[in-house]
Amino acid sequence: MNIVLAIVQFIVSEILSKPPLLVGLIALLGLLVLRRPVSELIAGTLKTIVGFLILTGGATILIGALAPLGTMVQAGFHLQGVVPTNEAIVSLAQKAFGAPTALIMAFGFLVNLILARLTPVKFVFLTGHHLFYMATVLAVVLGSAGITGVHQVILGALMLGTIGTVMPALVHPFTRKVTRDAGFALGHFNTFGYITSGLVGKLVRRLGAPRASAEDLAVPEGISFLRDSLVMTTLTMVIIYLVLAIIAGPAALAQAAGGGNYIMYALTQALTFGAGVAIILVGVRMILAEIVPAFRGIAEKVVPNALPALDCPTTFPFAPNAVLIGFIMSLLGGIVGLFLMGPLGLALIIPGMVPHFFDGGTSGVYGNSTGGWLGAVVGAFINGLLITLLPALLLAFMGSFGLANTTFGDTDFCLAGIITGLGAKAGFFGSYAVVVVLTIVLLALASFVTLRITPRSGLQEETPATAQETAETTA
Repeated sequence: MNIVLAIVQFIVSEILSKPPLLVGLIALLGLLVLRRPVSELIAGTLKTIVGFLILTGGATILIGALAPLGTMVQAGFHLQGVVPTNEAIVSLAQKAFGAPTALIMAFGFLVNLILARLTPVKFVFLTGHHLFYMATVLAVVLGSAGITGVHQVILGALMLGTIGTVMPALVHPFTRKVTRDAGFALGHFNTFGYITSGLVGKLVRRLGAPRASAEDLAVPEGISFLRDSLVMTTLTMVIIYLVLAIIAGPAALAQAAGGGNYIMYALTQALTFGAGVAIILVGVRMILAEIVPAFRGIAEKVVPNALPALDCPTTFPFAPNAVLIGFIMSLLGGIVGLFLMGPLGLALIIPGMVPHFFDGGTSGVYGNSTGGWLGAVVGAFINGLLITLLPALLLAFMGSFGLANTTFGDTDFCLAGIITGLGAKAGFFGSYAVVVVLTIVLLALASFVTLRITPRSGLQEETPATAQETAETTA
């Protein structure tokens, strides 16, 4: 048993939890099924892995640049409380829940493949680190409620596999609009926020809001350089960083600046932010050029007509201006939500820069796709409120980890934890009842959504080759 557990933990920790290796392996399997020559096997696999490493490297640079921004916000506005940071809470939880987390992730991914094979919901969730984070949420919530051992793994795996299958399907009508049927789905566990933003965009449009997309806003000739989305993003962040640095003062950045001038440090970090965004976009184009065509092999043999569900930055090239709008408005929503926590009797949730950039930016893309620039503004703002309120509610179900100064930051993590925690409070049988009923309801809803959109062009008829072309023309 120990050997089996060790093998499972190795697979989870060294392959499934590392997106570049997981997606590279999927690309290799797809190319093998398609019987591509050895040269294409090597090139396709390596380019997929390198593309993800480039994306990850860009994200790492961007996250590093966001760290002082969070410090400036807290120091400048004298904020204290819980900061939602997925990486931090996951690392804290591994000592107590490492083994069940590994088993939940491994079997949850298997459940995803089985459901995608047997149901109309043909989506395979390939964002490995988010599978790992969700497995941790479920392990912590179930374990804190006293459900451990085999039942903890069974319940967690069923929830994880179901959520990983269903969420890309529920958001896919919006994803198709964002990507223009580029042949991939969204696999990121802030899906509830993206669906909300898409629906808000529709509502804004129906209320007579301007139809102009964030990508089509008129720019006077004298500042035509701002038509370049990377220049616009970098310049905006320079202004934000410098203003916040002045408000926070030199003491807030003294340690990070290493004795240098705090204004110049803030300027450098803002420019580094722009570099991180540029690197992410390069990685996205490489990934889409390789993984989507290779995935046809998996779709044809293993899970017929399936689509790969990929991380949220894959949507950024389709509306880069909306990403910036989404980040700013989500952060504003988080600040507004912070001041609502006290009157609601909840823990103060300090805006985390990482979730607000990635979740907020993607919410801006989805809101923009249905409601233009105003849809991006309002949709991302509401996303900011959601990723402030829901983490505060989740704390009650996390046992001793609810007292930590960090928690999970994305909507789906929080909703899954809250629902699973409510079921666990009903006892052993209550947990199974909640999980089974939720699985049936979500699969039925996702099947309805999938079957409703399939006749229009059909999941199997989407053209993967258009992914790279679309990304290149919108980047």
